[in-house]
Amino acid sequence: MSEARGCAVVQGASRGIGLALARRLSADARFARVFATCRRPERARALRAASGAGIDVLRLDVTDEASIETAATTVAGAAGEVDLLINVAGVLHDEGPVAPEKRLESITPEGLGAAFQVNAFGPLLVLKHFHSLLRHERRAVVANVSARVGSIGDNRLGGWYGYRGSKAALNMFTRTASIELGRRAPNAIAVAIHPGTVDTALSRPFRKSVPPASLFAPDRAAGQILEVLDGLAPEQTGTFVAWDGTEIPW
Repeated sequence: MSEARGCAVVQGASRGIGLALARRLSADARFARVFATCRRPERARALRAASGAGIDVLRLDVTDEASIETAATTVAGAAGEVDLLINVAGVLHDEGPVAPEKRLESITPEGLGAAFQVNAFGPLLVLKHFHSLLRHERRAVVANVSARVGSIGDNRLGGWYGYRGSKAALNMFTRTASIELGRRAPNAIAVAIHPGTVDTALSRPFRKSVPPASLFAPDRAAGQILEVLDGLAPEQTGTFVAWDGTEIPW
């Protein structure tokens, strides 16, 4: 991430943390190209408005592997290599089957499947198609945006089965992929990162008890994430870290 010819990819950049990351990276002189992806670019007004500021917008739906492969092919043709890949897209609740379950009776196969597809399977499929672009001589970083509630060791409240389980799966996928990347892309560092509680649509219904000082604006969260990623040492690959750089138990 230290050369001006660098390339960054932000998956899930239509709003919130992803949009803030794309904007910050486009202003970073180290990156010649910044690719920002989302499911429906035609509806992502804020992201499209930023596209004139050095951001290339691509369609990528983590539930559609063909779109992931197409995006990876486009990036490969335009930039050849990737120095920073951040998987941001996640779901805690939506208008469909996904909702944070408070008790066992609330669990549905549809809700669990949707949560795992977006939060766990999606980032892994992105890495499947992008990992070859990380195999170069420079330092590279893969960051999967996870959540502290995905920590098994830190789980004291229960509930949120689909979200907790899918983020725990993402953490395992990150750890497992880091081992393979150690052989195939030895200069790559792969981590799961908890961004803190961020003022986005995902957290909005659940943050009444969050102190104002612990609720981060998306731009602040993006800056904290990038600061942590910049400071990662090679031996930290395969770890789960928080927005302040501290390690979170699995």
